[in-house]
Amino acid sequence: MGIVKEFKEFAVKGNVIDLAVGIIIGAEFGKIVNSLVNDIIMPPIGLLIGGVDFRNLFVTLKEGAATAAPYATLADAQKAGAVTLNVGQFMTAVLTFTIIAFAVFLLVRVVNRLRG
Repeated sequence: MGIVKEFKEFAVKGNVIDLAVGIIIGAEFGKIVNSLVNDIIMPPIGLLIGGVDFRNLFVTLKEGAATAAPYATLADAQKAGAVTLNVGQFMTAVLTFTIIAFAVFLLVRVVNRLRG
């Protein structure tokens, strides 16, 4: 069997198409979860712990050359060339991952129950 014919059979198999659809839908699902975390979940949590904006929760390790600390926002610190630990962004990423992992767990659980 020629390599082109073999590749064609591989590429149009249902599994490859299903995988492509899954990746596309997964990427869009990730955007929805990111919005859920950033726009719905984190603002009330920030309010509960004293009005913290998680997008701007960072620790300055080294001041930038352009302006001195303290910086009002992470964008200001980055613009000044400061070296920062972006704690809030990391916490948001962990929460986003946890929500996506839980959603995938629930999906797999439902599929397993439907199988038998």
